[in-house]
Amino acid sequence: MAEAADFQGMRPSPARRWLRRTASAVLGAPLLAALLAVPGAGAAEAAEPVKAPSGSRTVDVSLDTLSPSVPAEGDTLTVSGTLTNKGRETIDKAEVDLLVGPRLSGRGEVDDAAKRTGYLPGVDPAAIGGTYTVKVPKLRKGISQDFTLAVPVSKLGLDDPGVYQLGVSVSGRTATAPYEAVLGIERSFLPWQPGGSDSRTGLTFLWPLIASPHVTAETASDEQQTPVFADDGLAEEIAPGGRLAQMVSLGSQLPVTWVVDPDLLASVAAMAGTYEIKSGDTTVPGRNQDVAKQWLTDLEKVVKDGKVIALPFADPDLASIAHRGRKVSGTLSHLQNASTVAATTVETILHVKPSTDFAWPVNGAVDPSIVDVATSAGADHVIARSDSLRETGGLPYTPTAARPIGGGTTAVVADARLSTMFEGDMSRADASTLAVQKFLAQTLALSEQAPDKARSIVVAPQRMPTTAQAQTMARALQALSGNRWTKPVELVTAADVKPDPRANTKVPGSASYPKKLRKQELPTQAFEDIRTTQGSLDSFQTILTQPERVVTPFGNAVNRSMSTSWRGRPLEAQLYRDGVSTYLESLTNEVQLIEKSDVTLSGRSATIPVTVQNKLVQGVDRLVLRLKSDNIRLKFNDDGTVAELPVRIAGGHSQSVKFDTATSANGRAQVTARLFTEDGTPYGKEMTFTVKVSEVTPTVLLVIAGGLLLLVLAGVRMYTHRKRTVASDTADGDGGEPEQPSDPTPDTDPESGAPPGTGEKVDR
Repeated sequence: MAEAADFQGMRPSPARRWLRRTASAVLGAPLLAALLAVPGAGAAEAAEPVKAPSGSRTVDVSLDTLSPSVPAEGDTLTVSGTLTNKGRETIDKAEVDLLVGPRLSGRGEVDDAAKRTGYLPGVDPAAIGGTYTVKVPKLRKGISQDFTLAVPVSKLGLDDPGVYQLGVSVSGRTATAPYEAVLGIERSFLPWQPGGSDSRTGLTFLWPLIASPHVTAETASDEQQTPVFADDGLAEEIAPGGRLAQMVSLGSQLPVTWVVDPDLLASVAAMAGTYEIKSGDTTVPGRNQDVAKQWLTDLEKVVKDGKVIALPFADPDLASIAHRGRKVSGTLSHLQNASTVAATTVETILHVKPSTDFAWPVNGAVDPSIVDVATSAGADHVIARSDSLRETGGLPYTPTAARPIGGGTTAVVADARLSTMFEGDMSRADASTLAVQKFLAQTLALSEQAPDKARSIVVAPQRMPTTAQAQTMARALQALSGNRWTKPVELVTAADVKPDPRANTKVPGSASYPKKLRKQELPTQAFEDIRTTQGSLDSFQTILTQPERVVTPFGNAVNRSMSTSWRGRPLEAQLYRDGVSTYLESLTNEVQLIEKSDVTLSGRSATIPVTVQNKLVQGVDRLVLRLKSDNIRLKFNDDGTVAELPVRIAGGHSQSVKFDTATSANGRAQVTARLFTEDGTPYGKEMTFTVKVSEVTPTVLLVIAGGLLLLVLAGVRMYTHRKRTVASDTADGDGGEPEQPSDPTPDTDPESGAPPGTGEKVDR
């Protein structure tokens, strides 16, 4: 065993710890020099094939629970987890031990300890050992084994308040290594503050209620304008156990600042009434009204006495607008509208007055253009992050979050390390436990940096935490309750805290904006699509008698098209925009010209009817129908080759618009019919038809009159002849006279095959 103790991975005895630490200072420099003198050694190791885990990585140790997260005097610390043998051999006589210490100084040491893997003699502390060791006789390869360690806090060797490194190690031996060695270790942190703190750091934790867009621009054609949802995914999120239901339930017990997307509230409020869900080319009734009502009721109770921050409607992507949409006309107007309706929406649904002067760019990444866009929409405060607005003055502590950045704007700089602490898969118990302990360690280390300075820090987590992430955040905040080293502060209050004069106030240039985030932005084409849709909407609403039935749902859909939630989902974003424009086009096509066949005119004047159909529920007005002839001999309303008449049609009806025409000669004319708005903007597709003019001359009229006279005379002669014949037959019958033969000579000559004379009309 004496020889084995010299190998890395061996658990040293307490007597050897002091010797090892003393020798490390003497041996460290020659050993480092020897390593540097061997060229290519690192490359040779890298070239080796991947081997099965060995040494202190043989066993995977997971820490699933650690309770209490912040122990007090008299407590018993309980740690449970799982051991998994990932090696190729069975481990004999395994022992699971708790390692505590040393006390870490500063946030940097906490970060360094979190990055370390494997067991390092002289750096990792000795095990508590004794009766607190859990023995595992055999741990076969590929097999997992649960464990629980329970150690009184008095046995942990905790001295001064601060952050202590905590670890769980497993040692044992294998057939090829029959000496005791540390075969696995997992590290965490143990905050220790036995008494209350006189100086506490202000902590603002944002609790975001944000979701992806689910409501389309489409509404049913009923009087209530029943909204149509793209899917029923939102119902799943607000149902008991769903992500948003958990956010409300957990947040109700926490000192947090609610950050709400008004579109989410509007969507759930719409779901609380009658709503439809798209299903292929049709819709089906939604049935989650009770779920929506309950969620809104629960949220209203929670925020009644709290502070609510309302983001612009649909949480528009400020960075995408600044980098790709600002130069597209109308984009900034949409952002301003989204900011304007935010307060009204929240106040109407939750009955609280929100704060609307905070802008929250994605991940708190800022540059001058993003700040300009945010302030143009009315924001006085921009929620940034410390990995964007970095400290450059070498401060030995984390400064207060609020700081002026010029133009009357305040940047509220969230702490990057704390804000990103709960990302990743928190559904794994070990990941969740480690995140909680590291969060507590970082906040305590931060508070110890400058205990005499009253500071206020902000945590801005990911916009849409998963259920597991929300539960982990809640556990971390609950562990800070009581007289700990932090005190809860609302965001509005934190933004007004006196800034640290040494803190950085210079917004980084556009070149510093993260490339990864820039790649996720909405493309310029997205904003051009939105501009096109808005242009069509502007033309459409001018002809409507109830424009608000269209302006509101489409205005909200346009805002949703700029949502931050589309990041990383370009195809879904494009499909949503296409759906908005396609539906708008289908509505505009409900007001159309009915196809007309060619028209034949006989005479110098006539009336041409053109039918306009309105299949919308509401009426249309302020629309004109224009006819245009390509032949100067065909004129409308005695006013030339172009004529216009107003169009006003009730919903579900058609109107026949009649144009008086006049012509001066026979021939053909191509006529174009098209609808226009009153300001001259073309509406819908144009329609063309042909007008044939066949004028009747005086000579033709004389021929027709002569023909009619001949027909009349022939009729009279036939009548006279028949009357004479009937009289003769009567006389013969009475007197017995023989029947007289008829006149052998015909009344008219046989039809001649010769050509007619001049002025005659030929029927062929």
